[in-house]
Amino acid sequence: METLLGKHWHHLPTQEIIELLDTDPQKGLDLFEVKRRQEHFGPNQLTPRKGKSPILRFLAQFHNPLIYILLVASVITLVLKDVVDAVVIFAVVLVNAIVGFIQESKAEKAIEALAKVVATETTVIRARKQLRVNATELVPGDIVLVKSGDKVPADIRLIRSRDLQVAEATLTGESVPVMKEAEEILPKETILADRRNMIYASTLVTYGQGEGIVIATGDNTEVGRISQLLSEVKILETPLTRKIARFSEILLYVILSFSAITFIFGVYRGEPIVDMLMAAIALAVGAIPEGLPAAITITLAIGVARMAKRRAIIRKLPAVETIGSTTVICSDKTGTLTQNQMTVKAIVVGDQYYQVSGTGYKPTGEILAQEKRINLAETPALKECLLAGMLCNDSVLLEKAGVYDAQGDPTEVALLVSGLKAGLSSEKIAVEYSRLDSIPFESQHQYMATLHAVTETQKRIAYLKGAGEVIIEKCSTALDSFGNKIALDKPKIFQQINELAAQGLRVLAFARAELSDNINQLRPSDISTGLTFLGLQGMIDPPRPEAITAVKACQNAGICVKMITGDHALTAAAIAKQLGLQRNTESKSQLPPVLTGKEITEYADEQLITAVEQTSVFARVSPEQKLRLVEALQSRHHIVAMTGDGVNDAPALKKADIGIAMGISGTDVAKESADMVLTDDNFASIEAAVEEGRGIFDNIVKFITWTLPTNLGEALVIMAAIFSGTILPVLPIQLLWINMTTASVLGIMLAFELKEPDLMLRPPRNPQAPILTKTLVLRLLTVGFLILLGAFWLFRLELRNGASLAEARTVAVNTVVMVELFYLFNCRSLTRSMVSIGILSNRWLVVGVIAMIILQLLFTYIPIMNRLFGSAPINVISWLRILTVSSIVYIIIEIEKWLRMRSEQKGIRDSNLKTFCQGNG
Repeated sequence: METLLGKHWHHLPTQEIIELLDTDPQKGLDLFEVKRRQEHFGPNQLTPRKGKSPILRFLAQFHNPLIYILLVASVITLVLKDVVDAVVIFAVVLVNAIVGFIQESKAEKAIEALAKVVATETTVIRARKQLRVNATELVPGDIVLVKSGDKVPADIRLIRSRDLQVAEATLTGESVPVMKEAEEILPKETILADRRNMIYASTLVTYGQGEGIVIATGDNTEVGRISQLLSEVKILETPLTRKIARFSEILLYVILSFSAITFIFGVYRGEPIVDMLMAAIALAVGAIPEGLPAAITITLAIGVARMAKRRAIIRKLPAVETIGSTTVICSDKTGTLTQNQMTVKAIVVGDQYYQVSGTGYKPTGEILAQEKRINLAETPALKECLLAGMLCNDSVLLEKAGVYDAQGDPTEVALLVSGLKAGLSSEKIAVEYSRLDSIPFESQHQYMATLHAVTETQKRIAYLKGAGEVIIEKCSTALDSFGNKIALDKPKIFQQINELAAQGLRVLAFARAELSDNINQLRPSDISTGLTFLGLQGMIDPPRPEAITAVKACQNAGICVKMITGDHALTAAAIAKQLGLQRNTESKSQLPPVLTGKEITEYADEQLITAVEQTSVFARVSPEQKLRLVEALQSRHHIVAMTGDGVNDAPALKKADIGIAMGISGTDVAKESADMVLTDDNFASIEAAVEEGRGIFDNIVKFITWTLPTNLGEALVIMAAIFSGTILPVLPIQLLWINMTTASVLGIMLAFELKEPDLMLRPPRNPQAPILTKTLVLRLLTVGFLILLGAFWLFRLELRNGASLAEARTVAVNTVVMVELFYLFNCRSLTRSMVSIGILSNRWLVVGVIAMIILQLLFTYIPIMNRLFGSAPINVISWLRILTVSSIVYIIIEIEKWLRMRSEQKGIRDSNLKTFCQGNG
């Protein structure tokens, strides 16, 4: 097998390649041979690029301006002969680095695990069966089928191609897709970019279809040899974390400024320089929120995991935040808002309307004419229409123990089922009408065609199915209800299409072309004119019940839902009505207005911007027009989420603020362009992702609102001591103890806080708005000053009552910690009381509180902790004072929340009353 490497595959004839690789294009490799080759060649994947060594990643944890301050503080403390303090400060920095290293490693592994969920699949022929397998399972010699939208899974020598075009920019830099021809045999010296009979791993099929033999996998592919790895290291960075990084820089300057002012002021007053250095260090240590970066990373990681459980895979972490700010969701209809189980409900042939009973893919039901079951032998025109639907079809319906499994496009499966209900047999007609060639459906064509040889006569017949307006334009005659050819009556057929579409049915038209007996390959020119129109089949794909609920939830959250479909305008309107997509000003009994792709083309940009803002339903929209819709909405400052599954959806997915690809039906191109992938193709999962995104941001804001007052209060305590000329109430190492234990034991528990019930009743968040509102900044300052007053007052009180300095400092430390603990319950909701959200609803928070109390008892009463941190045991009376101060802080914040909510509710009532009075004036 090693002799296969380095072969000039583009120069070899097809038969020689087949012999070299010991394969068969008709039946492929058998399963035992596949397993043997997998063991020999290994998985079809690139060896991951070596990232930073664990040592370098660990050292990178110290690369933070705030950490630099702590390291300098440790060195200065050591120079001042305070070895214990220096060791403790450095130990805290070390613990912080270890925690950050572990969390970063976990987060990267989580992202890698999620990336595997959306791994590439490919179609392969093995043991005469066509299978969908993970691309990593491919081996040299496998027969692979590719089509428009696929990512090429390995290096492949083509043996058949049909209008095949491949974008090879990732490999050659060529921006324009390259036309491929399987039949060509090229000179040995042909460069990579000109090898028209080869397709290469990591490139993208943009048009047509092809079949080929895998000649190289994994590191042996061209992309593997030149190390153009598409996978990049996922950096855990989002707009929020960048804001936090910027905040850290500003905080650095503020801390250094305050420390310098404190030091200079103390020295100016005649205090010893050493004492003032310790005070400056204490201020710096207290003001630094050491746990903030780790808390944000953990909260984001938890959020990504929660989204994955709700079937929304985040590919790009910025989407975690942005999805919560979404103001408009533009969703495909089929499969996302609907069930993606089409059922033919009506057939029109000539003047005759037929009803089809039954739903879903189980072929139990009847075809009725005027409520009477039809006899197919007496309705040749109906039989021809049904034949067209079954023959011009690439789907398969399998039955096992009464359970039906559909493989292929739901529309085509519905056509198979309607034929089966009439008594036609798929196996029998496949023998009677052997397929010779086909033209696959492409969005540019809006039709599919297949060429068949009639077994008895060897006559050549082409069957077409597609959009009514496209098929009708190709026809010159039609069949009447009895199977006779008559002149084509276009207005009448269009009226029939509209009548079916008005019932919410998707309508497909069918036609037939009788061709010369010597034609074995079908070209578009063969079926451009002179066809015979056979009839219409109308099918419905009912809305998902959960999508109806999700649409309503999004609307309640201030998010506008817009449906985009390639279906007929009336079909789109009927489904939209069932989904509840009417605007508030529209009657619920009327169909909502629809904007069509034709109108979008005719509109100037300004017209389109206005129209898109006022419309919720878009029909007959091409994938290319989705990009204009996104741009129009973004021009009005909307945050747009756009769904897509096709190759041509990629530009719109990239342009949207949140690109959402379908995990089941989506092409690899769409998935790679998206920020998020839905594993169930369900609109309800988008609504769930929005809810999770809002919850993630909510919890991050809660943590910031909780942690910053502590750092402010600690800094104010130090500054107050210096400016009042008193001894420091808290030592630097004691401040480090407070910051590290409370952040890791208390604050991080807010990441597990449940989503608040009104989360999806709030308007979308403005992504340009600051993290903290004016109200929260005011609360932050209030708590900071309350910490200053409580800790400073109790410290001085203990000294006046005859306590030692160590005991007074222990009281001050415990005051800060207990105020944080009580304030943590305030921060569980930024607007509501703890009682209303449930005292025990966050069990992790209860665990954290218990752990924090135990740690503080150890800090206060264990001798070794007393020696390390300068603490001392305190009496019950001191604890009662501490708990009283902490309770007062909790009560003050709860009263502030209650007053603010009451004021806001009064404002809403006054506004409603004013509106009512104006309306009745």
